[in-house]
Amino acid sequence: MPKNRFQEIIFTLLMSFFMVLAMEIYNTALLQGGMSNSCFIHALSELPFMIPLCFATSYFLMDRIASGIAFRMADPKRDHPVLVTLVRAGVTVCFMCPSMSLWATLIFKQAGVQIAAVWLQTVAINFPMALCWQIFFCGPLVRFLFRLIFRRQLQECTL
Repeated sequence: MPKNRFQEIIFTLLMSFFMVLAMEIYNTALLQGGMSNSCFIHALSELPFMIPLCFATSYFLMDRIASGIAFRMADPKRDHPVLVTLVRAGVTVCFMCPSMSLWATLIFKQAGVQIAAVWLQTVAINFPMALCWQIFFCGPLVRFLFRLIFRRQLQECTL
């Protein structure tokens, strides 16, 4: 969807913001034993350092790997756009969830010698939420916002 590096950066920033926000609220609610208003405040306090981590991990490492694998599974020139979008989102979550869960394990959990076990448990707990959030909410929202922001440039590309 992004057509140049600037658009890629904006798209990745938007995706990072909404994915990190949701996953921080989710994990805070799990730690507190349920949702409360304090989950939102706690999640917002962690955004300033988790968004840059997510952005850097995604933009500089995982996006290239995920797109390479996804586009071997679904060809944008041949396959239905919905299939291409779903495959790309699914493969991205398959790489980003373990990566971000590792960051969370290292930063928030005092795993000690149990780091592998704690990380795997964190991935198992986060993966269903990350996949559903990405496919049904975050992905569509970010693509909508991206098209809204770059409406003029995207129209010029199609003409």
